[in-house]
Amino acid sequence: MCGIVGILGTHQVAPVILEALKRLEYRGYDSAGIATVNAGHLDRRRALGKLVNLSDLLVHEPLAGMAGIGHTRWATHGAPTVANAHPHRAGRVAVVHNGIIENFRALRSELAAAGLAHESDTDTETIAVLTRHYMDQGMTPTEAANATLERLEGAFALAFLFEGEDDLMIGARQGSPLAVGHGDGEMYLGSDALALAPLTDRITYLDEGDRVVLTRAGASITDAQGRRANRPLTRVRLDQATVDKAGHRHFMAKEIAEQPAVLGATMAFHCTPDKSALALPERLDFTACDRLILVACGTGYYAAQVAKYWFEGVAGLPCETDIASEYRYRQPVLGARNMAVFISQSGETADTLAALRHVRGHVACSVGVINVPTSSIARESDVALPILAGPEISVASTKAFTAQLMVLLLMALKAAQDRGKLSAQQVSDHLQLLQTLPGLMRAALDREPDIAELAQGLAGVNHALFLGRGPMLPLASEAALKLKELSYIHAEGYASGELKHGPIALIDETMPVIVLAPRDSLFAKTVSNMQEVLARQGRVVLFSDRAGLAEAGAVPQSLAMPEVPEMLAPFVYAVPAQLLAYHAALARGTDVDQPRNLAKSVTVE
Repeated sequence: MCGIVGILGTHQVAPVILEALKRLEYRGYDSAGIATVNAGHLDRRRALGKLVNLSDLLVHEPLAGMAGIGHTRWATHGAPTVANAHPHRAGRVAVVHNGIIENFRALRSELAAAGLAHESDTDTETIAVLTRHYMDQGMTPTEAANATLERLEGAFALAFLFEGEDDLMIGARQGSPLAVGHGDGEMYLGSDALALAPLTDRITYLDEGDRVVLTRAGASITDAQGRRANRPLTRVRLDQATVDKAGHRHFMAKEIAEQPAVLGATMAFHCTPDKSALALPERLDFTACDRLILVACGTGYYAAQVAKYWFEGVAGLPCETDIASEYRYRQPVLGARNMAVFISQSGETADTLAALRHVRGHVACSVGVINVPTSSIARESDVALPILAGPEISVASTKAFTAQLMVLLLMALKAAQDRGKLSAQQVSDHLQLLQTLPGLMRAALDREPDIAELAQGLAGVNHALFLGRGPMLPLASEAALKLKELSYIHAEGYASGELKHGPIALIDETMPVIVLAPRDSLFAKTVSNMQEVLARQGRVVLFSDRAGLAEAGAVPQSLAMPEVPEMLAPFVYAVPAQLLAYHAALARGTDVDQPRNLAKSVTVE
C-alpha cells in the first residue's frame, strides 16, 4: 500500500527520494510528499495525486538537504488531501507511516487536553504530535521516538526525521514491512527493497517489533524487548529488482505475456533437473496430515479455491479454504494433524499474516506460498515455497495467480504421493503433462486479438456475470474480480448450477453472461445451464475448445480455446479472463496498472 523511502546521504536527497518513490507507484497511492533536513532546518513538500504533481512542485519550490524521508499515501484515515498527505510534521519532528494506529483517537484526545492541536484527519499526525510532546518535555529525539512507540497500538512502519539532526533517522516496524539499506557512507530505509535497488544491493529486513536508529555510519537495531538485535544482511539481485514494460503498453500486458516463461521456471525450481520428480522440501510432509487449510485474500483466495479441487480430487485430502480477513474471527478449530497454507504475492498481506500467526503452535506445519522470499510470511512460516513470478508491478495480479496455481498443484501431487494415492511413476506422468503448459499458455495468448474484439462489447455495459463449474467456478470469480478491478464494471462469478436459484432474474438482452466451459467432465451440465440463459434472450459469450463449441451449438459470441487436459484448464482459461478485463479497461479509458482506490500490497487490516 503506502510507500516509504528514507535517505541519509552525501548528496541532495529530494530528487533521489522522488525517483525511489516512483518505483513504489505500483502499490497504489493518492498523494505524496518529502521532508528534508538542511543545515539543521526541517522542511517538507506535499502534493495531491500522482508523483508528477510533487515533481512539479519541487521545481517551483526546491527542497534542499542530504537527509530526508518520502512517502506515497493510500488513504485510510482522512480523505486524499494535501493536509492529510505525509510527511506529517509537529514542531521539530516529521513522520511517515504505513499502517493504522488503532488508538489514535484516545491519544489525540490526551494531546488536545495538553493543548496540542492537530491539522489533519489522519492517525499518523498523532505520532508526530506525541513525539513533539515528549521532546518538549526534554527528551532526546531517540528517547521521544521510543516513548511514542511504546504508546502505539496497531500496525505500522515508521520513519522519523528531526530538525537539527542531519545525521539521524529512526525507523520502526510492527505489522508493516520495513527494510534498511546499507550504502557507502549512506544509509536508507524503505518499505520495499524495490525502491532501494538503484541505491544499494545490501538490505537488512527488520523483524516484527524491531526499531532501528540510523546514522551514516550504520544501523543500530533493537528487538521488541529492547535488546540489541543482529539481523542478517541480504544481497538483493538488482536484475530481479529492475522493472520496465519491455515494450508493452502497460505492466499488466507484460506480466500476462510473461506467464509461459514464469510457469516453466516455477515448475523447474520445484522439480528435479529432469523434471521427472518433485523436489519440494522434506518438511512439507503430508503423511501425517488429515486436513488442509488454505488461507488467502483476493486473487490468492481464488487460487486456493482452485487448489481445493486438486487436493481433494487427486490427493484425497480434506481441504477447506478461508478468506484471511475472516479466518481468525470465526474461532476455527485446529488440530495437530492439520497443515495450514497461506498464499500471498507480497508475503506481507496483513490479514494473511495475522492468520498465520493465529495458527502458530496449533497445527503440524504452516506453509507460505509467496513471491517475495524475504517477506514476513516467508520468514514466519515453517515452510516457504516461492512462486518465482518476479516483480509484479500491476496492481491486478496475473502471473502471480498462475504461478500460485503451479506451486499449489505441485503440492497436491506431493500430497497424493505421500498419502499413497499416486505412485512415483504416476506423479512423473503428471509432471510430463505439466511441461506442455507453457505451450498451451502461448496458444491462449495468441487469441488476444479476438479477445480484444470481444472486450469492446463489454466496454459499454454496467454489469456482467461469469459462470463456471468445478475449477472453473473460482476462475469465473477471478475473471469477475479482474473486470471489476480494471474497468469498474460490476461483475460477479457464479456457479452455473446456482443460476436458477436467483441470478437468472438478472438475465436480459443487455447483460453479458460469460461462460468458462472447457469440454471436461462437467461440460454437459454447464451447457445445460447456459441454455437457460439463451432461452431468456441472454447475451452469452462462451469460452470453450473447438469440440466444446461444436457440441454447445449456436451462441451469440464464442471463442475457441486450446484443448487442454482437465487438470491444466484453470491455468489456460486464466489468460482470456485477464485479457478480457485488460482490453475492456483500455476501451473504457481506465488506469490499467493503478486502478482507482486499489493498492498492490494490502498491509493494513
